Amino acid sequence: MDESRFLVERLAAKMLAAGTWVATAESCTGGNIAHRITLVPGSSAWFKGGVVSYTNEVKMKVLGVPPELIEQYTEVSHQAAEAMAEGARRATGADFAVSTTGIAGPTGATANDSVGPVYIGVATPDKVVSQRVVFGTDRERNIERFTIAALETLLANV
Repeated sequence: MDESRFLVERLAAKMLAAGTWVATAESCTGGNIAHRITLVPGSSAWFKGGVVSYTNEVKMKVLGVPPELIEQYTEVSHQAAEAMAEGARRATGADFAVSTTGIAGPTGATANDSVGPVYIGVATPDKVVSQRVVFGTDRERNIERFTIAALETLLANV
């Protein structure tokens, strides 16, 4: 069994046991977290849905990320990840939400960040947390690594 499947099955057990729901807000993972979740039969009992917010416009209009936040901290930041997670939770009515924003590579480096970082946000009924994780420059591999890191972060906070 691959690692993401194992993590999703653990998440499913927690969500079902508590009668809670989860949602996703993904940028650099492009919907991969939602895809991994929906590969598990029965996910409709605990997964509300997700938003692939690849552009700042979608982050702002759909998830409610304030434009000033992106201007001040950029879309690849703790602040953006937290606002995205809160926005997904609010938009879907889920109990928990996880978000990803980063630079998957091999291009896209900015003055503020090289290729390979991901900021993961998790919004719960009680708190919003985020973390930064850095991997390499291989896009496909990064998306998988970002997905696993996001699932691990979510699991640690549910």
